Amino acid sequence: MSRVALVTGSSRGIGLAAAKALAAEGFAVALNGPADDEELRAAVATLAASGARVIAAPFDVSDIAAHTGALTRIEAALGPLTTLVNNAGVGVLSRGDLLDVTEASWDRCLTINTKAMFFLSQAFARLLLSRERGPDFHAIVNVTSSNAVAVAVQRAEYCASKAAAAMVSRTLAARLGAEGIAVYDVQPGLIATDMTAAVIEGYRARAEAGLTLIPRVGTPGDMGAIIASLASGRLPYTTGQVISADGGLLVPRF
Repeated sequence: MSRVALVTGSSRGIGLAAAKALAAEGFAVALNGPADDEELRAAVATLAASGARVIAAPFDVSDIAAHTGALTRIEAALGPLTTLVNNAGVGVLSRGDLLDVTEASWDRCLTINTKAMFFLSQAFARLLLSRERGPDFHAIVNVTSSNAVAVAVQRAEYCASKAAAAMVSRTLAARLGAEGIAVYDVQPGLIATDMTAAVIEGYRARAEAGLTLIPRVGTPGDMGAIIASLASGRLPYTTGQVISADGGLLVPRF
């Protein structure tokens, strides 16, 4: 029986790269976006063309009531889930002085980046604990951010949401370790995605000048390879780890 993964926010970017890497490892994959739109269908077609077992799983992760039904539909199509990749996330509505942050932007970041991943992880864990599981490796891989620990004063609400999400990862790991479910927190640094398109060129020059120890910005493919490695159990006897996928950005030095 194949391993089955749900990757949230996987129409593009890091989520799609993770889905591709998991499919290459033999996972059946459910691709998620908030709606059954052209972008999600194109992502499914791309994976299907590679021979992967893949379905679209459109649902809004912030709709907590939709989680259990979505998981049930995925399992009906692909078989028992073994893996959850919480990748869906949003940035701030407007970069600027934290004294100007709006309640709407704060709530949006905390709802999608933290609350949604907590409750989807809860639904996933309950599902796994409700039944006998085979020998396959079971894992939750959360994609947070270097901003879980590094301040970006123009994106205070985003930083707060990712710091909270990082703690969610640790609490999940503490609860689920004895149950045979590993939990990891991947914290990407400077990654070239649609979300960072407006600023990444400036960071690219800074990375090449030494901001990162590896003198380049990261790619979605880099993140996908890391996520697939974790989900495949290639770090045995580990759980609760933070993977600083940032090219050495946050290594203290002087």
